[in-house]
Amino acid sequence: MAKTAWERMQIVREKNRPTIRDYIPLIFDEFVELHGDRGYGDDGAILGGIATIKGMAVTVLAHVKGRDLKENQASNFAMPHPEGYRKALRLAHQAEKFHRPVICFIDTPGAYCGIGAEERGQGEAIARNMMEFMSLKTPVISIVLGEGGSGGALALGVCDELAMMENALYSIISPRGFAEILWRDASREQEAANVMRITAEDLVNFGVAEAIIPEPQGGAHLDHDKAADAISAYILKTIPKYMQNPIAKLLQNRYDKFRKIGKFTEQKGANPV
Repeated sequence: MAKTAWERMQIVREKNRPTIRDYIPLIFDEFVELHGDRGYGDDGAILGGIATIKGMAVTVLAHVKGRDLKENQASNFAMPHPEGYRKALRLAHQAEKFHRPVICFIDTPGAYCGIGAEERGQGEAIARNMMEFMSLKTPVISIVLGEGGSGGALALGVCDELAMMENALYSIISPRGFAEILWRDASREQEAANVMRITAEDLVNFGVAEAIIPEPQGGAHLDHDKAADAISAYILKTIPKYMQNPIAKLLQNRYDKFRKIGKFTEQKGANPV
């Protein structure tokens, strides 16, 4: 029987679930991390650098989660500041210059909403990433490893193809936030998770995601190597397909992908609000 969204949330929040720092040595042959946005500073919540996989050079951009308090403090609990998104955009433009494909790994509850982040232009940084990734002249694939929360995830989610790990979740808001806003009762978080349609299967059915990457039985935390092998196989199968596309076609297809996302119904005779 398929797991509920709430059951999947418990899996992706398992403390031993692999993070990007676990996956990098398992997936890539070489990796050189690059730092800073060249404007304010370096953000530990977003990792970026150049890697090779089976001899192919790629740019890696990823949210960083920790397992203990020290790691989470260093990565701000995977909630990026604007300088993190600006670092990602800087490295994406570098990839575009050398026509390296970009691989984004999404795993965040959402962008950081502190005063300092807002003062430094959090909303603008996210919006600029979304705008400029839409016209980035190199292939971009994004993989949701665990949680994909709101604009904090979407800033790395504008891509040619979106894949989700089998137990991953992708949502406009956290289930707790959903319950608080809709019912004024955060204790209904579990109920909210199960009605929000945020699982990998839901997102593929809606046309938001294109692929589901299988996990070991019980979750990726039970076999890191097997989960990494599945991600590697997906990357090696997917990137060459987009590298063959002329840039004009690549950009048009990316634009069309996002224009068609969304399902809704219109009620005849309804007055606009």
